[in-house]
Amino acid sequence: ALAEPLAVAVHIVRQAAVTPGQSVVVMGAGPVGLLCAAVAKAFGATTVVSVDIIESKLNFAKSFSSTHTYVSQRVSAEENAANIRKLAGLSGGADVVIDASGAEPSIQTSLHTVRNGGTYVQGGMGRENITFPIMALCLKEVTAKGSFRYGSGDYKLAIELIASGKVEVKKLISEVVAFKDAEDAFNKVKQGEVIKILIGGPNEKV
Repeated sequence: ALAEPLAVAVHIVRQAAVTPGQSVVVMGAGPVGLLCAAVAKAFGATTVVSVDIIESKLNFAKSFSSTHTYVSQRVSAEENAANIRKLAGLSGGADVVIDASGAEPSIQTSLHTVRNGGTYVQGGMGRENITFPIMALCLKEVTAKGSFRYGSGDYKLAIELIASGKVEVKKLISEVVAFKDAEDAFNKVKQGEVIKILIGGPNEKV
């Protein structure tokens, strides 16, 4: 249940080509975003910043893998980006920025957060068309990549990260519920009350 989303996160971080000592900002602290932060740290990133609008998710992110967290504000993308850079001591911007949310404001903030010559990876999918800060992309000569599901070797590496204890995926499971309580579980996830809930099968005792 958790190896598959970890493989997705592995693919995203490999697309970003994260190397030891780099700084990585991850937009979105849902399961995939949290796993991206964990994989980036496992790959040797020394500064890992998680960004979200829900503080409880960021509290979990700090205990899970992130070195810094930032609650996105209702301000311009440029101002949020400046706040993130200041918080994490990244005056010139982050080496890598990953958007795992698919939300337009996060995508816009990402391009203002990444450093000159840095790498931006779009891992989350939201609306098909958005307003994109192309000027920031071009002026800073940012390398931009997309990421979709997972590719060759990603699932194997995900299993290795779990087996080695470098990524403790079980921490993401907030609770296990019976099949009859599935609707309540989905509502909890939707409201941001939990990270991930495992639902038992129709004939399975929980």
